[in-house]
Amino acid sequence: MRMPRRGLVIQARTRWLLVGLALLFSLVLLMYLLECAPQTDGNGSLPGVVGENMGKEYYQALLQEQEEHYQNRATSLKRQIAQLKQELQEMSDKLKSLQEKKTPKVNGMNYQGTKEQTSNDLLEFLHSQIDKAEVSVGAKLPSEYGVIPFESFTSMKVFQLEMGLTRHPEEKPVRKDKRDELVEVIEAGLEVINNPDEEDGQDEDDGVGERQLYSENDFIEGYYRTERDKGTQYELFYKKMDGMEYRHVTLFRPFGPLMKVKSETVDISRSIINIIVPLAGRTEAFAQFMQNFRDVCIHQDKRVHLTVVYFGNDGQSEVKSILESVARETSFHNYTLVSLNEEFNRGRGLDMGARAWEKGEVLMFFCDVDVYFTAEFLNSCRLNAEPGKKVFYPVVFSLYNPAIVYANQDIPPPVEQQLVHKKDSGFWRDFGFGMTCQYRTDFLTVGGFDLEVKGWGGEDVHLYRKYLHGDLMVIRTPVPGLFHLWHEKHCADELTPEQYRMCIQSKAMNEASHSHLGMLVFREEIETHLRKQAYRTNSEAVG
Repeated sequence: MRMPRRGLVIQARTRWLLVGLALLFSLVLLMYLLECAPQTDGNGSLPGVVGENMGKEYYQALLQEQEEHYQNRATSLKRQIAQLKQELQEMSDKLKSLQEKKTPKVNGMNYQGTKEQTSNDLLEFLHSQIDKAEVSVGAKLPSEYGVIPFESFTSMKVFQLEMGLTRHPEEKPVRKDKRDELVEVIEAGLEVINNPDEEDGQDEDDGVGERQLYSENDFIEGYYRTERDKGTQYELFYKKMDGMEYRHVTLFRPFGPLMKVKSETVDISRSIINIIVPLAGRTEAFAQFMQNFRDVCIHQDKRVHLTVVYFGNDGQSEVKSILESVARETSFHNYTLVSLNEEFNRGRGLDMGARAWEKGEVLMFFCDVDVYFTAEFLNSCRLNAEPGKKVFYPVVFSLYNPAIVYANQDIPPPVEQQLVHKKDSGFWRDFGFGMTCQYRTDFLTVGGFDLEVKGWGGEDVHLYRKYLHGDLMVIRTPVPGLFHLWHEKHCADELTPEQYRMCIQSKAMNEASHSHLGMLVFREEIETHLRKQAYRTNSEAVG
């Protein structure tokens, strides 16, 4: 059957239409591909080295274009910020102008001026508190009871005199405000040292190279005390581990912000201490003293001279033999033995020891044969005594009778193991003034000891009062490196009533702690109670 002619025409047209659409689609696709292809500025390149170089140039140009875009953006932002600052300054000036118009006048001066004057008055008042306080010069006091003692501290512990019945002679600060105070003070001292003012006399490099920076680990010890109507004084000492030079900073808090008083470098490397010990008999105690002297002074410190003033003839040869033996074994010859064929008098012995020195000025440490000290204490002695300015009266930690303290042990431990700061092991001997560090010229200037005092006690208090009545500053503080070893005391009948009372008081205080003495007093009652308990237990077991 033949298809009609009209159908063939329609079929042919449809075929051509489809072909045309296909061509049109192909053309559009080609144009799209050409439009999306990377531009090469009409410079085609074949694959290979040349094409790769042209690709790098393209991306470098693209990066440069982006960098210029961000630089332009940054410049625009800077310009906007500058405009905002200018507008802010203009607004601030307008506001200040309005405030000045509204500020009342006070005696011809605007209120802003009075505020500045008030600030200056406050600063002047705070500085006047420092001038009034016993910071740079000593205050004349009527008696030894007028002294405000320091309390000493390290970065971890505080050594305190006022204990009551609950506090300990050595303890970590319990109250957070106290801990924060000491941390603040140590950090403030570091700030003064590491960022010195011109008035401190510290060059940027101290003349020997780059200036050393100090840290909390370089803090050695500090002392503080509070004058209730003025403020709190802090004496801080810092030292590098491998150096002999100390940094001393004095701060004062006049019931307000900490204020620097001074900052100085203290060189104690050449400071010799003449340790003066009066002695009569007691050769065993002297042998123990020399063992401590050998360990601390000869082997560690190496900057001491020992002066022993011996009374009488009994035992003198033994003392001389001990000194000669130590000299042979250690090659130590910096000692002097002064012999006095008379009755023992501590003040007389110390006075003779001081005058026996013939090499000019020297720092003296008045010591007793029953005292145990550390190398750290010797440095504290050097740091807290200054000729013509201050004397050092450390408070000794006095150990109790080891037979009572260690009654639950077969024998007391060695002396070195007894040197602990606990309530049941000892107490701060705050009524004793015998151990002191002072320069020879200061001692001679005040007239030395009252040589009329005979026998035990009293001479140290008289000397102490002389300094209190003068202009020198008295540094009074407990120190951790100074111990008084227990020994049997005998109060002679020849003593005056006042001396005998002081001797008995000292004897009672030295025997044992409050709790241990209580256990001794109530021993029979305790033993009776224990027997009853044992009897009751046995009866119940039998029943």
